Amino acid sequence: MSATYPLIFLSTRAAVETKKEHKSIYQAIVDIIKREGVLSLYSGLNSSLLGIAVTNGVYYYFYERSRGIALGVRKGGKGLSTLESIIVGLIAGSATTILSNPIWVVQTTQAVRTLDQSDASQPRPIIKRLGLIETMQHILRKDGIAAFWRGIGPALVLVINPVIQYTIFEQLKNLFVKQRLAKLRAAGPAVTAGISVLSDWDYFFLGALSKLIATSSTYPYIVVKSRLQAGHASALRYKSALDGLLTIVQEEGIEGLYKGVGSKLTQSVLTAAILFACQRRLYEITKKALSP
Repeated sequence: MSATYPLIFLSTRAAVETKKEHKSIYQAIVDIIKREGVLSLYSGLNSSLLGIAVTNGVYYYFYERSRGIALGVRKGGKGLSTLESIIVGLIAGSATTILSNPIWVVQTTQAVRTLDQSDASQPRPIIKRLGLIETMQHILRKDGIAAFWRGIGPALVLVINPVIQYTIFEQLKNLFVKQRLAKLRAAGPAVTAGISVLSDWDYFFLGALSKLIATSSTYPYIVVKSRLQAGHASALRYKSALDGLLTIVQEEGIEGLYKGVGSKLTQSVLTAAILFACQRRLYEITKKALSP
């Protein structure tokens, strides 16, 4: 999150912005640095770090509880079926979304706070960046406590994102394994013995590809969610997430549904790469530290 946050910041700003303006990631970064300074690229990082911690903690708590209940109902000690795994994931994801939505409303508000004053032709006004507590107080004063659950509709729809990701991942992995095993068997039993069918790079590629497909297919809802969470004036007129999608298409065209998708996809790939490079090493270090 810390390493890729500027890309999250850019995609959030682009998703909320309604001007028909197309910029590359590089141009967007340069323009923001000129107008608002380098530190502006990290506006909302504190709430994002809190959000990641809460999101993962709540998700795995509800996932394990739901999984335990599902396994308790079943007889014979068998594991969960694919459908049961999806249902458990949806339950955990929905609970996490409802409980963590206020944090992401704060993060989005911090990220877009200076957006309306970002006209490059005008001198940059001095606008105080608000911290986590100050932003919460600002939202409460302006819109009341209900504002912390803005965008909850499309956020709940986005619970399907990891379901899509892991389903695609498993299907592609099975295809890879089938093809590799066929080649290894053709080479003979002696070659097949002791060989890992998929390499670490295979898992990295499959994880990145499945994440790209999941994010690309659900990105329009990310745009609607970002606008609602930011308290965008036009977004607050949306009657529903579907109405938001139709309104954006009508007013901004199909491309309006994919504003900021470049930086979001780039961030997704980089995140997958960093996780892939670090998670096993961190696991081994933690395991060694906790062992007697």
